Amino acid sequence: MKKLLVLSTVVLFVTALLFNSCAEKKETALANKTLPWLHTDGHNFVDDAGNKVFFRGVGLGNWMLPEGYMWKFGKNGDRPRKIEQLVSDMIGPEQAAKFWKSFHRNYIAEADIKRIAELGFNSVRPALNSRLFLTEGDNPEFVNEGFQLLDSLVSWCGKYGLYVIIDMHGAPGGQTGANIDDSANNEPELFMDKKNQDRLVKLWVKIAERYKNNPTVAAYDLLNEPLPENTGAAEKYKDKLVPLYKRITKAIREVDPKHMIVVEGYNWANNWSEFTEKFDSNMFFQFHYYCWGRPDHLNSIQQFLDKRKELNAPVWVGETGEQGKAIYWATTQYFEANNIGWSFWPWKKMDTENTPYSINKPENWDLIAAYSRGEEKPSKEVAQQVLDHYLQNIKLANCVYFPDVVNSLFRRIPVKIEAENYGPDGYNVSYFVKDTTKKSEYYRTDEPVPVEVMNFNKKERVSQQYIRLTEGEWTAYTVKSAEEGNHLVSVRAEAAQLPASFTITLNGVKKDVDVKQADWNEIDLGGLFFQKGENQIRLKVDKGTLRFDWMDVK
Repeated sequence: MKKLLVLSTVVLFVTALLFNSCAEKKETALANKTLPWLHTDGHNFVDDAGNKVFFRGVGLGNWMLPEGYMWKFGKNGDRPRKIEQLVSDMIGPEQAAKFWKSFHRNYIAEADIKRIAELGFNSVRPALNSRLFLTEGDNPEFVNEGFQLLDSLVSWCGKYGLYVIIDMHGAPGGQTGANIDDSANNEPELFMDKKNQDRLVKLWVKIAERYKNNPTVAAYDLLNEPLPENTGAAEKYKDKLVPLYKRITKAIREVDPKHMIVVEGYNWANNWSEFTEKFDSNMFFQFHYYCWGRPDHLNSIQQFLDKRKELNAPVWVGETGEQGKAIYWATTQYFEANNIGWSFWPWKKMDTENTPYSINKPENWDLIAAYSRGEEKPSKEVAQQVLDHYLQNIKLANCVYFPDVVNSLFRRIPVKIEAENYGPDGYNVSYFVKDTTKKSEYYRTDEPVPVEVMNFNKKERVSQQYIRLTEGEWTAYTVKSAEEGNHLVSVRAEAAQLPASFTITLNGVKKDVDVKQADWNEIDLGGLFFQKGENQIRLKVDKGTLRFDWMDVK
């Protein structure tokens, strides 16, 4: 009887394993069916049925290529190999190996991918370090860990309906000669030594062979931000960039004819002067967009729009972010008005408020950061305790969520709408002002709506702005709502003098508002009815001159 029970248990266990295995295979297959193959068509991305797909994604930075600024480290920890050395120095090689296994397993996990999909993103851009996939030295060998991590990511993305754009952030030898590509000697050795180019081609072919039949992978991003100008690297090696792109593409096409190819210009992706043709029928071009100027200022993308017309290929923003919510609203609105998809950078980092998720800084983390700046090394016990705490904090469940960041990117309520972020459709559609000859001094400098600056702190790089409208002038805004219903709305405004009044119009329904005090104050408008989907708001000054800071839709 005992033998029979044991045998029955074994049979049930094996059956369960087989069932689970079949279920997982079935789930993966079904997931892949929900993500059709994509290809380029003129300026668009489309599936095989001709349906347009618009990328709204996030970059998975700091996971497979740790970046020192996301660890708040100094020059001795500004890139992966230096961060790895610091960790090893503090807790020893054996414990360091365990740390990195846990870090890779938990920094981006299935919970992250599920949440990214829930929030409305449809794609991710994982930043790869070639050292995690291919060893260095005279006889390089492929490394299983990197491929296993990427396999897991692609599987999760297939399950939750996200596309993957694989980004070669750190190529063999380094494509920038800077910390962001894990450069060993601060030189762009990818372009200085043919063996590094051979290794890069070999790695891309390996990746293409692995995913050639998987539509969850949307594209191969061949090189991140190659050849900066400020170091002289661009001037020396820019003529080698496109030939290398062509060589990699040709090698990929020998094993994978279906996936899209994406290339970036030199000088942090943004100098496209070397691009004179679309050298593959299924490729697109990428630039990166960061608005770091102060006071806040939106950079023009006209050069990329002109190049798109010349090349007749889609254009995509592979990185944007690292700023504030006003800029986030403005940039994605700007891109989408010009049919350009985007990927926000990054999904999460430590001790911040300008990413979707923030990692809580562990107690005594500053001791480790100080060591990265050449100060005293903490004891092994303290370092181990701090790093163990960090490994817990990086799990999504232990991170802090900032809905206002995500809602600003998607321009949806609840959200604070900065007054300077009126619509992108121009005169008499998104705004009306009497004097169209004088352009704004700040922010949207090619348009005539007066944007003015207050509370500008140059030292702390803080910029706050408002618009000024006179009688009869107006600005219009579009905001999305997940469902219909009333939302509390308030407007922060200031009158040049009293009496003053304005009208707020929501989807054609007007509400007249008297401004009862001259200085800045938050005016409560009560509950206003929003419809599901897009909502149109217009602020129009009826009497006097008003300054508008923001509208808050709760």
